[in-house]
Amino acid sequence: MIFLKMFSSKWLWTTLLVLLGALVCARLGMWQLDRLAQRRTFNAQVIKMRALSPLDLPAKDDLTKMEWRTVHLQGIYDFENQVAIRNQYNGNVPGYHLLTPLRFSDGEAALVDRGWIPAEGNDAPAAWQKYDQPGEVALSGIIRLSETQPSFGGVADPTLTSDQTRLDFWVYVNLDRIAQQIPYPILPVYIQLDPDPGRTDPPLPYQPDLDLSEGPHQSYAIQWFSFAALLLIGYPFYLHKQETGKK
Repeated sequence: MIFLKMFSSKWLWTTLLVLLGALVCARLGMWQLDRLAQRRTFNAQVIKMRALSPLDLPAKDDLTKMEWRTVHLQGIYDFENQVAIRNQYNGNVPGYHLLTPLRFSDGEAALVDRGWIPAEGNDAPAAWQKYDQPGEVALSGIIRLSETQPSFGGVADPTLTSDQTRLDFWVYVNLDRIAQQIPYPILPVYIQLDPDPGRTDPPLPYQPDLDLSEGPHQSYAIQWFSFAALLLIGYPFYLHKQETGKK
């Protein structure tokens, strides 16, 4: 009987709002479960890669499936083709990350994130020469994947105009686009150098601190599903109370 009243003309709009609210809560619960699954996949990838021995580059392996793996590489920096990544910070100090090709003996190269430099005094590539490290270098770092503009928000890197042959400043480490202005092949991944706690002079290598917990997604999902259940179960009792209270 109470269910018939729910869809009567008197209670129809209220019922529809309750059902809509329950649907939204359930959808948010599913979204949190999706986020949990993504986080578990990410954590598993990081843990798996960290458990592997360091990989020597260049290598014939599919590096795009090895993000977060430690690598060793040796070569000569090509400072003529380095670029800077905007909107990078060291504490509260704005700056850039220098991304420099490291050429291997076979002619191929890997883009290396050498780390942070301050924005002040570095608004042109000529100013970056003071950070040059000539000669052959041996490095250690981790594999990172190419970046593109996020689905929501963010500003895309501009396309080249007719009088431009390259971009010196980038928002994202978009390897497909950056490769187009480098006159030799580069790896489909880039390398973030291992941080050096004792280093104080730029460029300062950087790697993100990773939280490998599952986060609050499961508890949030339970909360949203609970809200949906409260609406669906509590609403009929509320309606019954309103109807019987008038008699």
